[in-house]
Amino acid sequence: MRTIWNGSLSFGLVNIPIGLALATQRSDVSFRTLHRECGTPIKQKRYCPRHERDVDADELVKGWEVAKGQFVLVEDADLESVALQRSQSIEIVRFVALDQVDPVFFDRTYYLAPASAPAARRPYVLLLRAMQESGMAAIGKFVLWGKENLCLIRSHGDSLALETLFFGEDVRSRAEIEEAVEETDVKKAELELARQVIASLVGEFDPAEFENEYRREVRQMLEAKLAGEEIARPEPVPEAPVVDLMEALKRSVAEAKGRKAVSSSSKDGTPAKPAARKRRAPQKAA
Repeated sequence: MRTIWNGSLSFGLVNIPIGLALATQRSDVSFRTLHRECGTPIKQKRYCPRHERDVDADELVKGWEVAKGQFVLVEDADLESVALQRSQSIEIVRFVALDQVDPVFFDRTYYLAPASAPAARRPYVLLLRAMQESGMAAIGKFVLWGKENLCLIRSHGDSLALETLFFGEDVRSRAEIEEAVEETDVKKAELELARQVIASLVGEFDPAEFENEYRREVRQMLEAKLAGEEIARPEPVPEAPVVDLMEALKRSVAEAKGRKAVSSSSKDGTPAKPAARKRRAPQKAA
């Protein structure tokens, strides 16, 4: 597995050689901004509106805005005075129960890869097994790309995963939302219907069952344009009518029962009708 950072995981006097590998990556289609007339990519210029001219890189300096239009100039030497010392170690400072850490603090997931030498893998496996049996996770700190990171290390199957965490000051308060919820009452009948809707949609999470339909349709549209096909504009989607809450819940329960009936008939050998899609694929113009 390709790693982007190599170092060690330390707790107490134990040092475990590890490598940090990205666990996720976006597969979105990216676009460049072009000049419509000739199709040339546009260049972004650094322009000073006061002097009405372009400026070079050596004329630039960072600034911290203390008030509207008022800045404190910050030189590279100023930032170097508070720069973090480069470290190749993730220091575990505490072990906590995994369910104590709210997922709202999770930022990005990485895999921790063990050392390539078989003899050096034993500490990695030892920590993994101990965390699996105890159900505990580790809170640690490390420096990556010049920034201090708070992290959570947890067992993930038969491997260790590292979640970079937001610091407490980075997570916004939800007090305003909770106050609004406390002031709002729901009817018993509404709650019972909502439970029925939830029960009808209960299932297991299988990532393979879910697809980014928009991403797929963008690629289909691009392939059609590459082949010289004309893309027709989709029909406007009518706005959904405002429905009473109780009526909406009753319809949802009825639709869920209908889906279950279709599903059971397909298991008996009767072909089930495909579910209607909310978004249609791009159509080719006639």
